[in-house]
Amino acid sequence: MPFAQLVLGSPGAGKSTYCNGMQQFMSAIGRKCSVVNLDPANEQTTYECAIDVRSLIKLEDIMAEDDLGPNGGVLYALEELEQNMDWLESALSELGEDYVLFDCPGQVELYTHHSSLRNIFYRLQKLGYRLVVMHLADSYCLTQPSLYISHLILSLRAMLQMDLPHLNVLTKIDKISSYGELPFNLDFYTEVQDLSYLLPHLEEESPIMRNPKFHGLHTAIVELVESFGLVGFETLAVEDKKSMMHLLQVIDRAGGYAFGGAEGVNDSVWQIAMREGVTTMDVKDVQERWIDNKDAWDNEERKEWAAQTKREQEAAENQRPDSDDEMDGFPAQRGDSGVKVVRRSQ
Repeated sequence: MPFAQLVLGSPGAGKSTYCNGMQQFMSAIGRKCSVVNLDPANEQTTYECAIDVRSLIKLEDIMAEDDLGPNGGVLYALEELEQNMDWLESALSELGEDYVLFDCPGQVELYTHHSSLRNIFYRLQKLGYRLVVMHLADSYCLTQPSLYISHLILSLRAMLQMDLPHLNVLTKIDKISSYGELPFNLDFYTEVQDLSYLLPHLEEESPIMRNPKFHGLHTAIVELVESFGLVGFETLAVEDKKSMMHLLQVIDRAGGYAFGGAEGVNDSVWQIAMREGVTTMDVKDVQERWIDNKDAWDNEERKEWAAQTKREQEAAENQRPDSDDEMDGFPAQRGDSGVKVVRRSQ
């Protein structure tokens, strides 16, 4: 049974960077992973692409032949892919049981009200894939209440439209301390707590927001999000190992990968570790690492890297063979062997 992630998100959210980082991380833990590019406009991928939709259809060809703009061209391309699912199914069959990352286009229409992407995902389910939707959002949205509320609505709509196991992720969390101080701690935003506390800050954002007619609209929007109780966020710093470990643990639990077979006899070390929850990371740890004491953590991390590099160099030097040793391949004898040699006179 193959597993897969469907990587969605607005342009600039870091979808391709995420796919590249997650592929490298999975390779490091011994999990075979392939990336599929479903964006007909993405002509230069940063990752090794196993399947590229551009070999079937290209955005620039659609725009030239059908006189469409970029957004309309991407919608047309996904409709074309939906009608040619045999091509995708044949290519996927050659990947076997590889864990697959689907790098999707950034047009939000595709996963808010357009049906082609959802229909493609349903066909993947019929092939036996266990899917998890990864909806990425740039953590910069936390700096402005209007941006944050807009992402809440977008995330909620995507969850309702896709109707699949779904994780919302705030990317680039390692940069958030450079954006300025947030009015609330990070857990307020990740757990989507009482949003009424955000309304005064929303009104301070712009004079237009202070108009009484907008107050009722804002109140209705936050009540709508809270009434569903579906939206929450994970965090990610793609270059941080602990952050990647934690997110992959959450993904594996959402998709069922962590639980292995019925008997568990063939489970990997990673699957066992995920069941034990050894990489659990609280949002307060993220707050401490990337917001409250980022500089101190960065200094400690640099010291740790330097010490690790030194240990690796020393280990390499100790294992280096002596070129003058005639007994090549045998360890050199060091110190007194305990055997006394007596030479007899002739």
